[in-house]
Amino acid sequence: MNAPTADSLSVDLLERMLAANPRDGGAWSTLGVLLRRTGQLHAAAACHRRGLEFAPEHPGVWSNLGNVLTELGCYQEACEAHKQAFRIAPHQTSTLFNYSISLRKSGRFAEAVKMLDAALAIDPNSPDIRWERALSLLQDGDYPAGFAAYEARLGIASYRNRIPPGAQWDGSPLNGRNLLISTEQGFGDTLLMARYLPLLQAAGGRIIFECHKELQRVLAGLPGVDTVIAPGEPLPAYDVHASIMSLPRLLGTTLDTVPPPVPLTIQPADRAKATQLLGPGTPGVFRIGIVWSGRVTFAENKRRATNLDRFLGFIGVPGVQLYSLQKGPPEEQLASLGTDKLIQALGPHLNDFAETAAVVEQLDLIIMTDSSVAHLAGSLGRPVWNLVQYVPYWIYGFQGPHTPWYPSMRLFRQGMDEDWDPVFANVRTALAEAAARAS
Repeated sequence: MNAPTADSLSVDLLERMLAANPRDGGAWSTLGVLLRRTGQLHAAAACHRRGLEFAPEHPGVWSNLGNVLTELGCYQEACEAHKQAFRIAPHQTSTLFNYSISLRKSGRFAEAVKMLDAALAIDPNSPDIRWERALSLLQDGDYPAGFAAYEARLGIASYRNRIPPGAQWDGSPLNGRNLLISTEQGFGDTLLMARYLPLLQAAGGRIIFECHKELQRVLAGLPGVDTVIAPGEPLPAYDVHASIMSLPRLLGTTLDTVPPPVPLTIQPADRAKATQLLGPGTPGVFRIGIVWSGRVTFAENKRRATNLDRFLGFIGVPGVQLYSLQKGPPEEQLASLGTDKLIQALGPHLNDFAETAAVVEQLDLIIMTDSSVAHLAGSLGRPVWNLVQYVPYWIYGFQGPHTPWYPSMRLFRQGMDEDWDPVFANVRTALAEAAARAS
């Protein structure tokens, strides 16, 4: 039995089909796919389960159920569903690929790589399979293999960054040639990878750095960078190019050889503005910056972010004063407090990362869910407590309170249930201890 394709059908049509034949397992599952696309995840899962009543040996229905359970965060159940699909169709690339995603998101990285290797044996040229494999390898700490596989991102359909024309740099000596370092992904990724730019001096060429305007002042004066341009500007003459996210591979980074963060530039005028915003330090007052959401357009933001209300419990710790560094739409949550006395909103006063860096430099601690400010605070060497999802960005690994990428960062991790409550309870306890020591 073949399930109808969701792209060619509507909910109304499927409902008519099911009215005529309510035992059509494929139609039930296709309805579930459409409901998942509109965000009705629980209804979608129910449709797939109903489909399995009538098509218990249909691998596509099991795989669809596994996909929606993964999106719901029910990772163990998702893996069990994909295991059934794999039992029925062990040589189908979509089965292997979907199973691997659930395995990775449940923290079973080696098993995910095994599934992806089997998928690549069937479809060796798939950039999506290679990209998923890279994420599992990097999360598992296998940086050499992971960074090599990471190049597959350049070929996936969702890749939207500008790929410069011409020859790609292979890491060999430049011998005076011009190397263009192109930017990609978000602000945090650029701050993360900026540590590699001074290392390029050893290659012996001229470096052209494509950098977001919002980051140009804080990354100004990096050793070895000769020219800075903004994304979208006409490209100057260059001989070879490399993406900034390819530099760990080109420079041979392993888990044990991660370079330290690059020093950032903060101008005296930015420091003066920060001092004016924060006011003079008061003995016994522990000044803490908070951020509760990253860029809302990022697909995984709903898992890594939380809401402002969870941070209010920190106000009950004696001596603590909170300052919001939040930017973007989530900043509107401050208005729901009904007062501006509990948390001082600094976001409206900060125009770029240089001004934010000047404020972070003068705070005692940053507590936040993962976003670009975590990279900023980590690059400055300031104490930052990063509250991360169960399977976070690969630089944070999967276990332990530390990451080699930012020595001043302490990680507080969710469990598999992705519940923030125990995370915030642990942070509040640690904060009470830190505030007591500072008083």
